[in-house]
Amino acid sequence: MTKLTIVELKLLTREPGAMFSLLIPLFILVVFGSSIEPGDTTLLPMALSIAVGLVGLYLLPTTMAAYRERGILRRLSTTPVRPGNLLVVQLLLQLVLALTACALLLVVAGTVLGAHLPTRVLPGVLAFLFGTAAMFAIGLLIAAVAPNGRSANGIGVLLYFPMSYLAGLIQPTDQMPDIVARIGEYTPLGAFRQSLRDVWVGGAPSPLLLAVMAAYALVISVAAAKFFRWE
Repeated sequence: MTKLTIVELKLLTREPGAMFSLLIPLFILVVFGSSIEPGDTTLLPMALSIAVGLVGLYLLPTTMAAYRERGILRRLSTTPVRPGNLLVVQLLLQLVLALTACALLLVVAGTVLGAHLPTRVLPGVLAFLFGTAAMFAIGLLIAAVAPNGRSANGIGVLLYFPMSYLAGLIQPTDQMPDIVARIGEYTPLGAFRQSLRDVWVGGAPSPLLLAVMAAYALVISVAAAKFFRWE
């Protein structure tokens, strides 16, 4: 398991998509961060949501579908290293990547931009874990149904942009029709962004939104397990 983790980590560091997932949210934060007020509670939660969304909807499904397409999962089934171990390692590494991207955003925002950071850690951790679980579940479902890595990439992109719009990551929710903004709040990415913003304004994530993200994570994970194919 350790050797597999080391090998997969080396492959991940060479993956252009990993760098893309790190730099795009940082670019958005820096470009727009120069014009925000010190007490802004909107931009950083948006950037964090974008970072996790990119990893969950783009990098994770593309990697897993490509492994199946190349026959790597099938070949692993004939060795002592079971395909399930690879799935666990990939999930852990993608989680580490998402954590790294978010940590980079927080450091740059807090030190360079002087952005507002929340003082309550536990609510932020809860929002992050529930939101990441929901986004990763969607990524696994994409990997389960996509015939190859390119298809997984395309499906992830097609899902990412409408979900980002509904979540208020492309257009502020106060500039959207009320019904659209309300619907978007109960999408996985929308619930995640709103939960983070609740933390940033000094509160705690809504129990309803946490339940929504948990439901997405559970139901979609079950669907992903049902449809996932190793070869």
